[in-house]
Amino acid sequence: MDPTFPSKLKSLYIMGGNTEGRGNVRVSGEFNFVTDPEAASIVFSHYTCPTYIAPLEYTLRHVVPWDFFKKWIDQNTEKAQFMKKITALTTEYTKSDEGSNQLLFGDGFQSCDSYAMAAAIDESVVTEDAQYGVTVELHGTMTRGMMVLDTLDLLKLKHKVTVFLKCDMEKFKQLLMNALK
Repeated sequence: MDPTFPSKLKSLYIMGGNTEGRGNVRVSGEFNFVTDPEAASIVFSHYTCPTYIAPLEYTLRHVVPWDFFKKWIDQNTEKAQFMKKITALTTEYTKSDEGSNQLLFGDGFQSCDSYAMAAAIDESVVTEDAQYGVTVELHGTMTRGMMVLDTLDLLKLKHKVTVFLKCDMEKFKQLLMNALK
């Protein structure tokens, strides 16, 4: 509705997409991009501000250990009690036989959106990243919604995004703890 909106943003932090062709709701697609691949495609093709992506694989490789999760939600604060309530079903499912697929969840608690937010708050949480041209597959039968990294720069996309690869888990956990104080 406002064609100037993309030029007004200082930066954009996204949790979504996937970098290795494995999905969490489709064979090759991550939930956020599969749900609305056209929107993801528009963001990558029209937004030229610095763009940072916490893809599915980044979150899978940096799950929060269950012992930390328990300390986090057992803080004696209203925020911690609220977090405990809203994560109860997810926690139960993830620990169950049905949800314990470590390919999807790893061995611990995974709060996917928190990784993008943590980087927006403190960029030093990300200890390794890479820059690529990125697009989203819109037509594939099995790949619709998959984020495509142009690692060879074959598409010659002008705008490159920063894809998170490694996380300082101690800093990340400290940000989580502080959020519930």
